[in-house]
Amino acid sequence: MINHTTLQQLNDSLTGELFFDDLHKSLYATDASVYRKIPLAVAFPENVKDIQLLIGFATKNNTTLIPRTAGTSLAGQCVGEGIVVDVSKHFTSILAFDEINKTITVEPGVIRDDLNRFLQPFGLFFGPNTSTSNRCMIGGMVGNNSSGSTSIQYGVTRDKVLAIDAILSDGSLATFSEISSNEFKQKSFQDTLEGKIYQSIFFELSSPETQQEIKGQFPKETIHRRNTGYAIDEFLTSNLFGGTESTINVAKFLSGSEGTLAFSTAITIQLDDLPPAHSIMVCPHFTSVNESLKATVVAMKHNLFTCELMDKVVLDCTKSNREQSQNRFFLQGDPLAVLMLEVKSDSIEKTEQLADKLIKDLKENNFGYHHPKIYGNDINKVLDLRKAGLGLLGNMIGDDKAVACIEDTAVDLNDLPEYIEEFSAIMDKYQQRAVYYAHAGAGELHLRPILNLKKSEDVILFRKITTETAELVKKYNGSFSGEHGDGIVRAEFIPLMIGEKNYQLLRRIKKAFDPNNVFNKGKITDAFPMDKSLRYEIDRIEPEIKTIQDFSDSEGILRLAEKCNGSGDCRKSPEAGGTLCPSYRATRNEKDTTRARANTLREFLTNSEKANKFNHKELKEVFDLCLSCKACASECPSNVDVASLKAEFLYQYQEENGYSFRSKLFANNTKYNKLGSKFPTITNLITNTSLAKKVMGVATERSVPKLAKQTLSTWYNNQHVASGGKKIYLFNDEFTNFYDAEIGKDAVILLNKLGYKVEIANHEESGRSYISKGFLKEAKAIANKNVAFFKSLISDENPLIGIEPSAILTFRDEYIRLADDKTAAEKIAENTFTIEEFLAKEFEKGNINTSLFTNETKKLKIHGHCHQKALSSTHASFSVLNIPENYSVTIMNTGCCGMAGSFGYEKEHYEVSMQVGEDTLFPKIRSCSTDTEIVASGTSCRHQIFDGTKRISKHSVTILKEALI
Repeated sequence: MINHTTLQQLNDSLTGELFFDDLHKSLYATDASVYRKIPLAVAFPENVKDIQLLIGFATKNNTTLIPRTAGTSLAGQCVGEGIVVDVSKHFTSILAFDEINKTITVEPGVIRDDLNRFLQPFGLFFGPNTSTSNRCMIGGMVGNNSSGSTSIQYGVTRDKVLAIDAILSDGSLATFSEISSNEFKQKSFQDTLEGKIYQSIFFELSSPETQQEIKGQFPKETIHRRNTGYAIDEFLTSNLFGGTESTINVAKFLSGSEGTLAFSTAITIQLDDLPPAHSIMVCPHFTSVNESLKATVVAMKHNLFTCELMDKVVLDCTKSNREQSQNRFFLQGDPLAVLMLEVKSDSIEKTEQLADKLIKDLKENNFGYHHPKIYGNDINKVLDLRKAGLGLLGNMIGDDKAVACIEDTAVDLNDLPEYIEEFSAIMDKYQQRAVYYAHAGAGELHLRPILNLKKSEDVILFRKITTETAELVKKYNGSFSGEHGDGIVRAEFIPLMIGEKNYQLLRRIKKAFDPNNVFNKGKITDAFPMDKSLRYEIDRIEPEIKTIQDFSDSEGILRLAEKCNGSGDCRKSPEAGGTLCPSYRATRNEKDTTRARANTLREFLTNSEKANKFNHKELKEVFDLCLSCKACASECPSNVDVASLKAEFLYQYQEENGYSFRSKLFANNTKYNKLGSKFPTITNLITNTSLAKKVMGVATERSVPKLAKQTLSTWYNNQHVASGGKKIYLFNDEFTNFYDAEIGKDAVILLNKLGYKVEIANHEESGRSYISKGFLKEAKAIANKNVAFFKSLISDENPLIGIEPSAILTFRDEYIRLADDKTAAEKIAENTFTIEEFLAKEFEKGNINTSLFTNETKKLKIHGHCHQKALSSTHASFSVLNIPENYSVTIMNTGCCGMAGSFGYEKEHYEVSMQVGEDTLFPKIRSCSTDTEIVASGTSCRHQIFDGTKRISKHSVTILKEALI
């Protein structure tokens, strides 16, 4: 019997770690599928010996191991009741690189896009390209035989796999690679598990009847996306089994086996030369999906590098996504489908000819009503729009979701229009409006019905639709699993898809590899039921969760958490760009992802029996390293705003367990600063002593911000402010007023000189420190006071302008959730701007011109504040800093600085805070020449830059004020 003691003994024997607490088990109970299975434990092996120990334990204790990398699988491959083995943390090395032969050997936890960044200087890349390529890992791609948008040119992962070093189910080591037929025969005589595997394959496939059964039942050979069951048809190319090839490679058979046969520890893959340098993407618009599919047959005659489809449902989802809405620039009208057709060549002239020829062919066949050509970086924006499709589908409000069950069907390209017509008839029968997107050129569309899997009638429909679609795919000799694998959702249908005889053959081969079912039980053979172990309890009574914030835009806080579908965008590496998720980037722990926080909150809000469902130490642990950066509100396709979830959790938890001295100190920062600013010199002297830092719970390594000698409000009230011009209200936030008063003065002087009348009213603080520490009653009171105060003052003519992004943007974000007068709050939000946004708009209108500024040269590099990037735009800073005509301005891709208000000051968070800075920001600052000025709008960012690099950075307002002539 496996108990706590047994698992502890296993943990003690590992070099890596084993967790069997409720938090980790809930984190790994789901992947990106609709399934939920609570595992026995979660292991993070550090080496091969650890995996061998885990295999021995599983064998002895009759349990199973579930291999996992990024956990982005859509079919339930990564969930199970055994031990989840996560190799994403330690098995992340490139082991060997052969530039001449264009091969590379990697451990399974290497991220696909990171690998290609390594290869780019050598003119090489790994071709298969999934929509999750910035976080998915090579081990998962091999396990799933991934393909993606490039498969029409570069094939699927199986085509690239040359060798796999694996641990077999008895703990022995084996290397599978291309060998001669004679070597294969000789290996089958070895008295080892590896020998028995070769023996079994040879025995099973030597029969001409078996070979014929495989040929007759498996998907058409013209369908290169074939993941249904094990790839036994791959063996039939060998002269041992009726083919003509003199070699055989079991590694290709392992590709697509979903970790059910062996545990891969090293993978050697074939690389390709980088694609031609010049690209044009043609994006024809269609009035129906069927028209776009017929057009695909014509388009694929043009040697395309990309042939992708998005339908109206997906396109409509992008309208409300903060990041993706800007990638809709190429759309005209309201198309029901859009194709993305990319041509490439070594010269722009030839590429133009290819694009024009493609458009001419489409028009001559009366396909499409608009045929825009996309160039340069705009192509990546269009591809990002398509890539975001999976996550965006999870952004649907309410319980109805686009469910992944039949989204992986692939048929011959010529069969696709007819297949879709029959599929649409099935959808019509069930009154379904399915979602169509993805890889049209490969004969594969990700077709998703809209279902509510919390309701029993929709779960019944879930099975019916899946069954009828499987039967339709079989009619066209297609593959039910094109690229996303069988997992749980489709494995049940393998006997139907390949015939019962072939299915029994698969079972026998599985038995040869894994007689004790050690590896990923319930996948491919002897499958778990596809309509059991779902993420949500069926026909449950929805928990009533009362919150102080208004989450009605998601139909409540629980449904906001449920919007996370597990696609794992929060696991991308710093090199992938963006900010999401800074704490994960620092620790590489799943616990510190946005996904983990949303899933854990969902788990406890759903299943807790406590009166206060937030009152769980596991929730405190999972939210602890959240920096409330807001990147998830924009970069997560599902817009799961974990910063708002954290604020609500902190409030609810602290109401039950009390508020700490330090939290009270930071939350009431403005009150204490009012007292301290009466004697700023003495206050600054005291707060920067080691004793004071220890009392406050601040890291002794930190420099505590110093209070200004004179507050901005005092200075402003003593000044004669110029009259005339457009009146604007400058929000005197608590950080500018007490710490950065000089920047506030610069703002007033700058705006006056540009002809604006600046009003600083006697308003409340922003409430940012209360929000970040979970003091939501106090934050709500402040929001209500500020909304009531400004609602009669702020308009299109008299906007509200702010200097500190985290403070001014509360009007556009948190106040909408907190204020009682939502109508007034939304009106104020529409007319509230960061000072950079305001100046950029005024420059565009011609109200500001370059003649007011110096013509001297200066190099500037911008680090954007997280809230600025998530809720506003760093491009506004770029625009205004380019007003002086000889300023050279660059936006650095620097992610999060790591300070995050009080977070980086707290002693237990100091190391993570500095690691976040080291991930991207600090190295880029250090690489800047001494004559380059660093620009940072956030007060926390400027302090972090100084603490981490000793470089002084300036607010853009100060840069512009200094540039005035």
